[in-house]
Amino acid sequence: MSLPLRSVVLLCWLGAATFASAATFHVDALNGDDRAAGTSSAQPWRTLQRAQQAKLAPGDRLLLAAGMRHSGRLHFAGLAGTAEEPIVIGSYRLPGQDERSVAQIDGTGTPAALSLKNSRHVRVEGLALTADGGPLTGPMRCGVVVEADGTHESHDITLAGLNVKGVSFHPPGFVRPEADVKTANGTIRYGWGIRFIVTGKEAKMHRLTVTECRIERVDHTGLKFTAPAGGIQDVLVENIVVSHSGGPGIQLSGVDRARFTRMTVDRSGSTADTRNWGRGSGLWTWGCNDIVIERSRFTNANGPGDSAGVHIDYHCRNVVVQYNFSANNAGGFAEILGNNHNCAYRYNISVNDGHRVKGQGGAFQEGKLFWLSGYVGNGVKPRGPFNSYFYNNTMYVREDIVTKFTVAASAQGVLVANNIFHVVGPAKRVASDQAKIEGTETRDIERAVVTNNLFLRTDTWPENLGLPNDAPLFGDAGFAQPGGDRPVDYVPGNIALVQDRGVVLAPIPGDALGLAIGLQVTEDILGRPIVGMPDLGAIELP
Repeated sequence: MSLPLRSVVLLCWLGAATFASAATFHVDALNGDDRAAGTSSAQPWRTLQRAQQAKLAPGDRLLLAAGMRHSGRLHFAGLAGTAEEPIVIGSYRLPGQDERSVAQIDGTGTPAALSLKNSRHVRVEGLALTADGGPLTGPMRCGVVVEADGTHESHDITLAGLNVKGVSFHPPGFVRPEADVKTANGTIRYGWGIRFIVTGKEAKMHRLTVTECRIERVDHTGLKFTAPAGGIQDVLVENIVVSHSGGPGIQLSGVDRARFTRMTVDRSGSTADTRNWGRGSGLWTWGCNDIVIERSRFTNANGPGDSAGVHIDYHCRNVVVQYNFSANNAGGFAEILGNNHNCAYRYNISVNDGHRVKGQGGAFQEGKLFWLSGYVGNGVKPRGPFNSYFYNNTMYVREDIVTKFTVAASAQGVLVANNIFHVVGPAKRVASDQAKIEGTETRDIERAVVTNNLFLRTDTWPENLGLPNDAPLFGDAGFAQPGGDRPVDYVPGNIALVQDRGVVLAPIPGDALGLAIGLQVTEDILGRPIVGMPDLGAIELP
């Protein structure tokens, strides 16, 4: 699919933002001269090396000629725009060029095509970036990297309308070690798409925006945020596409207060290139608080372990996964690991998730439709998860997939209600993939409420799961097109079985918090208002 670059994103091209004291610098890789003034398109510089020597001040713009390949890297440290006059890095069009034309930075042989360090009020927009191999001794290669270290605070950084494509640490033909995919994040050096990195407990980064970007064909993670606990705050990611990433599509660690919305993440964990890691969920969180992941598509995640549509790794609070379409992800649909508090999956549609079979094709974990794990690290006593909410989801699993469920004995507080489990084939409980740590015992989970769910078959919910199945409903919801790849394919036709058959939800017994953004919603996955009693599943019937 193509991603349109909105005119609002290309503000610098249209000349709409002008400042009395600001300068605009131009770079033309074919016709420029590094001895020129650089301050007009008639006297542009030629190289990125000259451009990054510019002393950019509030309101200044650094623009690269569109339709050209600019070799090398742009690296800036300590850029300081203001809220009223941000520093802008982008493209300018030459006469007669298509309005969609952008400049390309080819960072082959460099650590990153573009990097910002300890900077604030900077907007990077309307660029294509690549960095495919070439000599490098550093730990990684990136398309774009934004960093804060020491005691610095980096804030108000916007990345808009970027196309990051083809980022690899090693040259074409390199084959990663086969065992590397079984390690936590890989041990060899990789190429990454866009990275935000905070180093040190005193450094901070906040008010970050990534919008209208496309990331594809990178060795490892497409979009990654890495910080100590709370080191990155107030993040908005919207309208982006991540495809064919060798690792996860998107991953965040140490992030507080973030919204991820209207994304398309496809084929994470790709093995299309021998340099790829070959494993990864569409999106996963670790050590994060107050995160909303919504109105997005997560499809075709691949890998021998993990590789769900979205999974919530350990040490998180208030992560809500809602209004998403999840399909054909090898690892599964809902996965909440240990020491997670008050996290939720609600009003999502899942199609044929969790199809992976342990032992086949090198898989070392089972795929699972529903997984609550107490895992918090190797050799560490399992904890939780605590107060996990799972309601008004619609799940379809075709006949040839064995649907698997796992609930750790350490889990405390679970709500499963108003869901549609349209599982055509068999289902069973499987032991945790961390059974050596979590144990294999089954017991009734403390403070568990499982009620008012619709099942196609009477044997779908495993009796030995440790979660009671109260007041189940049975029957065929009558989907419009089961197995389809659109949310509207799962509009129920069996109105009498589904409409107004949901229950109004209350917090899990003993949970005084519920969800930070509230248990009740006002609309369904299609944007239809919830009227009267909630219907079953993710779609409200009119």
